[in-house]
Amino acid sequence: MSGFVLHFLVLCSLSNSIASMALATKTLSGFTIDLIHRDSSLSPYYKPSLTPSQRISNAALRSIARSKRLQNNDGSPKTITIPDQAITEYLMRFYIGTPPVERFAIADTGSDLIWVQCSPCVKCVPQNTPLYDPTKSSSFKGVKCDSQPCTLLPPNQRFCGNLSQCIYTYVYGDHSMIQGLMGVETISFGSKGNGAIKFPKLTFGCTLFNNDTEDESKKNTGLVGLGVGPLSLISQLGNQIGRKFSYCFVPFESNSTSKMKFGDEAIVKGKGVVSTPLIVKSIGPSYYYLNLEGISIGSKKVKTIINQNDFGNILIDSGTSFTLLKQSFYNKFVTLVKEVYGVEGEKNPPAPFDFCFKNKGSRKSFPEIVFLFTEARVRVNASNLFSAMDKYLLCMWVVPVSEDDDPIFGNHAQVDFQVEYDLQGGKVSFAPTDCAKD
Repeated sequence: MSGFVLHFLVLCSLSNSIASMALATKTLSGFTIDLIHRDSSLSPYYKPSLTPSQRISNAALRSIARSKRLQNNDGSPKTITIPDQAITEYLMRFYIGTPPVERFAIADTGSDLIWVQCSPCVKCVPQNTPLYDPTKSSSFKGVKCDSQPCTLLPPNQRFCGNLSQCIYTYVYGDHSMIQGLMGVETISFGSKGNGAIKFPKLTFGCTLFNNDTEDESKKNTGLVGLGVGPLSLISQLGNQIGRKFSYCFVPFESNSTSKMKFGDEAIVKGKGVVSTPLIVKSIGPSYYYLNLEGISIGSKKVKTIINQNDFGNILIDSGTSFTLLKQSFYNKFVTLVKEVYGVEGEKNPPAPFDFCFKNKGSRKSFPEIVFLFTEARVRVNASNLFSAMDKYLLCMWVVPVSEDDDPIFGNHAQVDFQVEYDLQGGKVSFAPTDCAKD
C-alpha cells in the first residue's frame, strides 16, 4: 500500500501546477454517440476466429457472471460496490484530457463512477494503448478531501491522502478492487477535434490500482457509470441534458452500431411508445428499477406476486444480456412457453442456458411475448428472447435466480427498442425501433 500512496503523493504535488480548465464551447440541447458491442469488429476485444454460436455462448456466460455480481451474498443489491468490473456488453468511445486521448470504456447503467486506468500505475490490467497520464493534461485538476465531489463518495469508499487528496476504493462482487485518485477533467464525446461535445469539469476516477482479471474476453480498463448515483455521467450532466438519456441496441449479429442519446435527442415519441414508472430505491441507489406485473404469450399470461413493499421488483440493465426471473415465477413462465409454443425442453441444454427446445422448421413464427410492466405493455419478438444455437436448437435468454435475488430485465429483450430513461419525469419509455436505421 505504501507504493500506492507514494504514487498519489507524486500526482498530487504535480497537479498543483496544472492550468485551470477551459469553458464549454457549445450550448447543449442533445447529442448522440455510438455504442460498440464488445464482440463487434469495431471493438478492441474483437476476436475474428470466434463462430456466431461461440459469441452467443460467451455473451451468455458474461451475463450470468454479471448477474451474480449484482447481488450480495445475502441476495440484496450491493450498496458499496460497483456491480460489475468487466462483464458488460457495450463500449463507449470518448476523449479525455487536453490534448484529448481516446479511450474505450464500458457503458454501465448499474454503476455510478466514470474511471480510466492512469499512469503511474501500481497494478493495472494490460491495455493496447498507453495509460492516461494526468500530468500531461493541461486540464486535469486533483480533488481535495473536503471538496464536494469527494464527499459524494460513500464514507467507506473514500479516504484522505497525506496531502489531502481524495482517494477512492471500489470493491467488486468477485473481490477484485480498484483504487485511485479523484480528479476533474475535460471529457469529450463524438468526433475528435472541433466536432466534439466537450464537458470541461467532469469528476472522474484516475485508477492507479486494478487487480481485475487479465482474461482478454473479460478485462476492463475503464467504465462510464450511467446509474442514478451522484457521480455518474447522467447525474453530472444533470440539467444540461434534462436528466434524460436513451439507447437503441441493434441485433447481436448486426454490422451497425447501437446508439446512445442524451438530452432532447433522447426523447422517444410517436406510435407505439409506452411508459412505466422509474423507481429508485435507497437499498440500491445506483440502479434503475421497474415494476413487472406479469408476462403474457398470446392470450395467456402468468402474474408476478407483488406486495406493498415490493414495488420496483425488477432491475432494468444495459449490461446483462439475460433476463432473470425469480425461480417460482420462471417456472410458471417456462410452463406457459411449453404450452403455447407446443414444445418440450431439451434435457441437457448448453451452458449457461436453462431452457432450449428443438424447432425442426415446422414452425416459422411464434406468438408474441408481452412484458406487463405497470402502465406499459412491452411487446417483444421471439428473437428478443430466443437464439439459434444450431440449425434446430433454440435457446431462451431467460434464466432463473433464487427467490432472494433481484430479477433483471436484460439487454437482449431490449434489442430494437429505443429505451428512454427520464429521471426528471420518473419514467422509462419503450418505442419499437429499427435501431440499425435509427
